[in-house]
Amino acid sequence: MKDPNNPCLFCDIKKSGCAHENKLAYASYDSYPVSEYHCLIIPKRHIKNFFDLTNDELLACNDLIKIIKDEITNKDQTVKGFNLGTNIGKVSGQSIFHCHLHLIPRREKDVDNPQGGVRSVIPKKQHYKRIK
Repeated sequence: MKDPNNPCLFCDIKKSGCAHENKLAYASYDSYPVSEYHCLIIPKRHIKNFFDLTNDELLACNDLIKIIKDEITNKDQTVKGFNLGTNIGKVSGQSIFHCHLHLIPRREKDVDNPQGGVRSVIPKKQHYKRIK
């Protein structure tokens, strides 16, 4: 199996694919999508994780998130929501150690019970009952 970290897959925009870009970041549709149009937002500077982003890089990533979100909802009216997240560190599931954010389109009934959303990274914590 080829190591996506050596050399870093996300440092090569041509290899990753580029749907949109700005000065500090680019967007690439995921090679292993969770749902159709799952997209990655990737800073151009090689940094390990979200907490290393500068404010300018955060804004650049956010601008692309909004562009991609609009592009997706224009292409597919069945998209009714999104999950937006990032994995930070191996224990969280990060496998490519170049910061990237996942924008995952969601559609009605794509899972039996979407309650808890991103909480499902720990399955026993996804479905909960409100006490108050």
